[in-house]
Amino acid sequence: MALARIFLFTFVFLVLSLALLSSAAEGASRRPPRHGSKPRRHSLKAKRGHSKKGPRRPTLKGPRRSGVKSQHSRPGSKAPLPVLAFTTPLPLPPPVFIGSVVDARTYGATPDGQSNSKAAFTQAWNAACASNGPSKLLIPPGQYFAGEIFFEGPCKNPMTVEFQGTILADPNPDAFQGNEGILFQNIEGLTVYGGGTYDGQGGVQSWKNGQSRLMPISIKFQKVRNGAVRDLNLVNSKGFQMTITSCTNFLAERLKITAPADSPRTDGIHLSRSNGVQVLNSFIGTGDDCISIGEGSTDVKVIGITCGPGHGISIGSLGKVPQEQSVKGVYVGHSTLSNTDNGLRIKTFHDSPPLEASGITFEDITMVDVKNPIIIDQHYKSNENQGASFVKISDVHYRNVRGTSVSNVAVSLQCSSAIPCQGIELADIDLALSPNAPKKFPLSATCSNAKTSSTGKQNPPACR
Repeated sequence: MALARIFLFTFVFLVLSLALLSSAAEGASRRPPRHGSKPRRHSLKAKRGHSKKGPRRPTLKGPRRSGVKSQHSRPGSKAPLPVLAFTTPLPLPPPVFIGSVVDARTYGATPDGQSNSKAAFTQAWNAACASNGPSKLLIPPGQYFAGEIFFEGPCKNPMTVEFQGTILADPNPDAFQGNEGILFQNIEGLTVYGGGTYDGQGGVQSWKNGQSRLMPISIKFQKVRNGAVRDLNLVNSKGFQMTITSCTNFLAERLKITAPADSPRTDGIHLSRSNGVQVLNSFIGTGDDCISIGEGSTDVKVIGITCGPGHGISIGSLGKVPQEQSVKGVYVGHSTLSNTDNGLRIKTFHDSPPLEASGITFEDITMVDVKNPIIIDQHYKSNENQGASFVKISDVHYRNVRGTSVSNVAVSLQCSSAIPCQGIELADIDLALSPNAPKKFPLSATCSNAKTSSTGKQNPPACR
């Protein structure tokens, strides 16, 4: 009896379902076409296309505008809005991270500005690095005190670090045995971002010690392939603020890097032995070079930099130690230097190993009260070494450099007597003596052992 009832109920349910589906299908066939769609008979005509009856006869309604329906709509209906044939797509929102997120607080990172979170950061990184899928290490807002932090690979997948908080470095330089505050090393695929801050907590004593010993680097990227760092703040480093060493295809952009003008050896970004590095749209003001491009750097682009105070943007110094590698393919453009001790500089040591600096372009640069706006110095710290420099400098272009100088010698090309500079181009140089210059003599250019060519405006007059 129970089975019979179940069978009867099932049969009635199926009959009612079929009836409802049939009614819905009939209603859909009678429903008028939606706004923007065409009746089926139009699509059939479109398929027939070029029939034997000849072209369609013109109508009295005039040509129909593409994308705009007729304004003769039925009474009581609203006229459809016109549709533009070509529209600019709205920008897409930033991609949402898909993968596992490891919060450093889960491993004991404490945002109180006092507890040492060094071990917690390392453990959180190791957990994310070992994940079987894409992973992100999250450093939430707050102040975290930490000594040296090691973020090392290889990892199973590309890594992301969302750096939102502030890391306060241990103010004691002796707490950094590895000579870096944060080390990213041996990583394939890395993105670091988030608007956070690394405070190196450098001070008068550490900067004084930095004149006689190497001080800790705030953030170091070493042996990173396909990496990016963006939207970070670095302040008051004890030593170099950021270094990019032995990296390939690396992007640094939208960084703000600051240290007092009297803090020695606090280079903003230092590159060495890296290929395909781009440094873009950043503000850098330090007590040393804003950007220094060291030995072994190739295919480098530096664009959109605001530099000052500091020692300008430099190639080098080169030739200090044996087995250094050449620098080739550097472009520095669309940047502004303000109140810097040097402008665009290439510097090499005496008694150097043989190497080259070539394929270098400085273009569209604005100088504001800069000392030594254009300078090649192959006698850098000549009191430390005897003899000449054996760094061959060639194929160097200064194009559209304009602004004000506070030094009377605005262009100084002091090349090696052993290997003179070759292929130095000066094009459209327009520099004027600043009202703030200490000595009111006319600007001049000086050259030694340099083969130059000049085109366009030359203020000061080019040397020969």
